[in-house]
Amino acid sequence: MREWVMPLVVGIASFGLLVPWGGVCVKALLARGIGKQIRYDGPQSHQVKSGTATMGGLYFMIGISLCALVLLTGWREPAVLAVWLAMALQAAVGAFDDLQGLKDSSGYGWLAGKKFLVQWGVAALMALAIYALVPGLISRWPDERISALGVWALPLSMLLLVGTSNAVNLSDGLDGLAAGLCAMAYGCLGLLCLLSGQGVLAALCFGVVGSLLAFLWYNVHPARMFMGDVGSEPLGAGLAAVAILSGYWWLLPLVGLVFLAVTVSVMLQVSWFKYTRRRYGEGRRLLRMAPLHHHFEMLGWSEVQVTLRFWIAGAISALLALLVVALW
Repeated sequence: MREWVMPLVVGIASFGLLVPWGGVCVKALLARGIGKQIRYDGPQSHQVKSGTATMGGLYFMIGISLCALVLLTGWREPAVLAVWLAMALQAAVGAFDDLQGLKDSSGYGWLAGKKFLVQWGVAALMALAIYALVPGLISRWPDERISALGVWALPLSMLLLVGTSNAVNLSDGLDGLAAGLCAMAYGCLGLLCLLSGQGVLAALCFGVVGSLLAFLWYNVHPARMFMGDVGSEPLGAGLAAVAILSGYWWLLPLVGLVFLAVTVSVMLQVSWFKYTRRRYGEGRRLLRMAPLHHHFEMLGWSEVQVTLRFWIAGAISALLALLVVALW
């Protein structure tokens, strides 16, 4: 049972130390005019959220960074440094996007094409850093080192880092949705790390969970603070980095099944719209609105209903991932 102590202490401490400062963070963001500009093409019911403090990802990134610093000081675990670097680099990209969005009254930030290219460039740097710091990247099926990933770790890491970062970002559209789903996903990977003897990496995952729960205190409906891209993108990058370093990268689609569904919904909506516009002269939609959570809002579900039901789906997918490993 001793191996469970450190992750639990880190998770509880990160929540307890961070949650009292949430109100201070909200006031500090608003005092600097960092309020959300709601996009006009989203649900009209969300326009009432305009002016809510955003870039709250800085709040929980401070907590995560402190957890990483403590773990690095005590255990000098290179995997912790690799995960933190992945999150920090992607947070910088997200912060720039958020700042661009604050200048635009329509709520749009960085142009998607340019941002996507930068994300791939940053992912390449992150993949190289992960590979350099932790050269023994492995595939764990489910708890034995079958083979080193070798050079294939670089393109695989880039794909997972960019894909998961954008998937979490797309899912950040309702109060508490992305933060709750990420807490479950990190909790799942933390348990897998713990069961496979990677206690320090598990402790970092639990530290992320504690920091996200502190953020959720202010992010659940009606939210006082949004995470922004500076929060959603590093959460996705960190999730991918943990999955790669732990050897459970192949389980990531199941652990983040809701993120995957949201991303696929956007891809299908955009592809179908472009195809029908070329074929019929007008774009048609598969969903009432994308991403997927907005489609259910358009069907009449309340924001809280959508969030809670997506949380349930996220919890089930995380449990299924644990079951797959347990029964392998």
